[in-house]
Amino acid sequence: MAAPAHTTRSTPVGEFLKDGYQALIAFAADPDVSCWEKSVKPPGVDGGDSINITTMHNVTYRTMSSSPLKTLTEATSKVAYDPALYPQIVALINVEGAITVHFSNGDKLSFFGYLKSFEADDMSEGTQPEATIAIVPTNYEPVAGVEAAAVLGTS
Repeated sequence: MAAPAHTTRSTPVGEFLKDGYQALIAFAADPDVSCWEKSVKPPGVDGGDSINITTMHNVTYRTMSSSPLKTLTEATSKVAYDPALYPQIVALINVEGAITVHFSNGDKLSFFGYLKSFEADDMSEGTQPEATIAIVPTNYEPVAGVEAAAVLGTS
């Protein structure tokens, strides 16, 4: 019976971000959309559900396999906004194109996707009106009609 080997943790390569300030999101279709980022959640990567590969030959455990495909997860941002942005948002919702997340260290993550939603928060005295935007990465270049991975540009 095979057993996994123990692995020693190595020192990570690279340098971690020390501060979340300043992170920005740019839409190629409207790079000056009238919202101001207050917090940014970049897309993540999800390997998807496991594939059950159990057969009648298994004795003790159900066996699983990883999916060969990955998904970039939804990105979100809490924003301050100008009410005049409503026509801009209506024009930008569901428009597929390039989107770039600018990280605090100068790195940039560009991917194809679209603005899925703009949802204003409750407004009350003494607080700045905010909204949450949600961005769906498509991994699909809409002009050429091909799969396209996200691209990381370093500072």
